Amino acid sequence: MIRTLATIFAGLLGLAFGSFLNVCLSRWPEDESVVCPRSHCRTCAHTLAWWENIPLLSWIVLRGRCSECKTWIGLRYLLVELTVGGLWAYTAWIYSKQFIERGDHTSTLLLETIVILGQFVFYWLLVGLAALDAEHLWLPNVITLPGIVLGIVFSFLTDMLAARDLAVSPGPLRLLVGRVLAIVVTAGLLLSIRWLYWVVRHRDGMGLGDVKLIAMLASWLGLPATLLAFFISAMLGAIAGLVVIAMPSKRDEGEGWATTKLPFGTFLCIGGIASSIWGKPIIAAYLHFIGF
Repeated sequence: MIRTLATIFAGLLGLAFGSFLNVCLSRWPEDESVVCPRSHCRTCAHTLAWWENIPLLSWIVLRGRCSECKTWIGLRYLLVELTVGGLWAYTAWIYSKQFIERGDHTSTLLLETIVILGQFVFYWLLVGLAALDAEHLWLPNVITLPGIVLGIVFSFLTDMLAARDLAVSPGPLRLLVGRVLAIVVTAGLLLSIRWLYWVVRHRDGMGLGDVKLIAMLASWLGLPATLLAFFISAMLGAIAGLVVIAMPSKRDEGEGWATTKLPFGTFLCIGGIASSIWGKPIIAAYLHFIGF
């Protein structure tokens, strides 16, 4: 019962924070305040009533259109709220089970709470970055750079929690070095790919924002899970590239498809979320397959 209530509460909280994230995603690219003015239609400036601001339900009731000018609001509002709400509910479901199964609740409550809140922040950041890159090909430093610092702090806490459960402590310095090494390796990987593309094509094929994003993923997930996230994002990028090539309008442009910019940061965020959820069993299965 407690686990179910915690999951429902986290999901509803995620919907609310997803709604706020939509405000940020609409206003950040325009360099507008996320506090004022009140939520309004971007086309007719109609100020939204309270019932038009209910996460998820308002979009469904309004059928995705402004109540005044009937302008299409867009699926992004619905998808962001659903994604954040779903990921937060999943996190609460998984971690509340682990907490309930522990014998000494008092000693683990604070640390478990920090871990859960850290996962909430991680998913919130990734959903926001995925949407920004998909819509504007923009991965702002104001999110990725603090995200790296937060990731190091979060990973330190989770590693210390795991070490205590195993009655083995690798030491805080070793934990920090491991995360820094993961950041250097993964960022270096993308920088190398960016440099090779420049050598071959004589133009940038990947922005530095992607490099900072994968460094952020490494700070949260560690090296193996981040490499898995990169592999997933590369597969998604390849599929998206094939779709672009197959489009009639792009075929008519000759090699114009080669200059089409794809939101690789969005694919990285999707890969990061997938790796965070299913990374451990996938990596374990791969290691078993190759004989480790």
